[in-house]
Amino acid sequence: MRNYIKLLRSKFKKYGIDGYVIPKNDDFFTEYSKLNRLEVISNFSGSAGLAIILKNKNYLFTDGRYTIQSKIESGKNFKIYGFEKLINCNLFKNLTLGIDPKLFTNTQIKNYFLKYNKIKCVEKNLIDEIENQKKHVSKAFFSLDKNIVGESINSKLNKITKYLKKNKSDYIFISAPENVAWTLNIRGGDGPNSPVPNSRLIVSKSKKILLISNLKKCKQLLKNKIINRDEFLDINTLPSKIQHLKGKNFIIDDKSCSIFYENLIKSKFKIIKREDPIYFLKAIKNKTEIKNMINAHILDGVALTKFLFWIKKINKKKITEIEAAEKLENFRKLSKNFLYPSFDTIAGSGKNGAIVHYRAKKENCRVINNRDIFLCDSGGQYKYGTTDVTRTICFSKQKQTIKDVFTKVLKGHIAVATSDLNKQDTGKKIDRRARKFLNKSNLDYAHGTGHGVGFFLNVHEGPQSITKINTVKIREGMILSNEPGYYKANEYGIRIENLVYVKKTSNNLLFHNLTLAPIEKDLINFNLLTSNEKDYLFKYHLEVYSKISKYLNPNERKWLASFI
Repeated sequence: MRNYIKLLRSKFKKYGIDGYVIPKNDDFFTEYSKLNRLEVISNFSGSAGLAIILKNKNYLFTDGRYTIQSKIESGKNFKIYGFEKLINCNLFKNLTLGIDPKLFTNTQIKNYFLKYNKIKCVEKNLIDEIENQKKHVSKAFFSLDKNIVGESINSKLNKITKYLKKNKSDYIFISAPENVAWTLNIRGGDGPNSPVPNSRLIVSKSKKILLISNLKKCKQLLKNKIINRDEFLDINTLPSKIQHLKGKNFIIDDKSCSIFYENLIKSKFKIIKREDPIYFLKAIKNKTEIKNMINAHILDGVALTKFLFWIKKINKKKITEIEAAEKLENFRKLSKNFLYPSFDTIAGSGKNGAIVHYRAKKENCRVINNRDIFLCDSGGQYKYGTTDVTRTICFSKQKQTIKDVFTKVLKGHIAVATSDLNKQDTGKKIDRRARKFLNKSNLDYAHGTGHGVGFFLNVHEGPQSITKINTVKIREGMILSNEPGYYKANEYGIRIENLVYVKKTSNNLLFHNLTLAPIEKDLINFNLLTSNEKDYLFKYHLEVYSKISKYLNPNERKWLASFI
């Protein structure tokens, strides 16, 4: 790392900068990218972070999920802070910081930097100049049938053009690949764990489209007439195409339209709105998508239950965290509909479980000890559906204090699952319910309680989430995670996560579980549960048994029945 930092600093004079800013994201602003310039310079492998290299100091900013991990991976060479410290801080007062304009939005720059320092756009990415990462093979985009996604392209374009006309805009520039995927019912292979098609899209108020990518990726779409030849635009010809478009106004996406593309559009058009409506449209899953997600979770529940049975029985033999993660993936691979993990499996035993987004590596992973608590957060991409689930288990009798904490986490999990969404109608309100029982004991966790989940797409999506600040109204068809937790540094981590979807029954909005896997009973202090909470657990495990038991062998089935 030091050589890379030294090489980077050697370029400051040439570009007239006092420091350089390296974000985690690529130029498509995807959470999980095959490119990771931040890891190149800092050794930090988390999914959210930003480094600033000065002439004699290095800073790394990240969020509460990575407090421990960032110190382990980068603490030697970097001063580490939470993102909240970055917002208009005076650490970089009067300095000129260089950025790659394709990796930042104007909003990010305004929030983070402009109060105390200057920003200079550097056309070449300076990390790429030091180490140009391997170019990944381009995979062709493919289309999903209406029977899979439940809504035609034409129907979706009608919604978008209606939005354009309402806002008196001639065009929208859709810069987030997942929103392009939703609009055109396409997927790709550009993410390591998500079927995102790295591309951009322009839609006009007259419903004309321009898919912006490269020809190699779009050949299959053209061949199958998903798009016509005049609806495709090579990314390199976008600057000239913008100049030839007729009209006055554009809508862009504040979250994923970089300074580079915003300036390109502003060279001819007026930007009248900075909100992509597709985030919200995509968040409301239709009946077909919900049905497919339910089916994917049955497959996933079978795999996870088989794994839980196996690891509870096998743990008398020593296995590593890596071996456990590989075994779980092998159980998922038993389904012909499984494609690949929806994110890198988090398999943390003992103190590693306290690292919220821990990644086991062969050189540092632990052997799972019989006395350990084992936290396993994993998910799969299926044809067609996305899963995300966490279970925390034990292999021997645990201290009463640990069981009490696990039970408080469980009580919060149940409180979220049983929320009356007519009253607790935002993530902010629901989040309080999740933390209530831990907070009574002055305990808490430094991450949100839940995030939105895509349909055969990104495992994390918005705008809905269950956090201390999210005020987006919870609507029928939304899918979220329910994952309160607790982490004691250097000792253990606890998290219980199910995915839930919102369904309306007799005018009542309620969460319904998608995830189907048993919750560790050996860590529950049943004396802390109310009769309603015990009843919830009984009904949940009865549902799990009724839906997946026929796919289990006799021993697995008998073990699962013991949870009822």
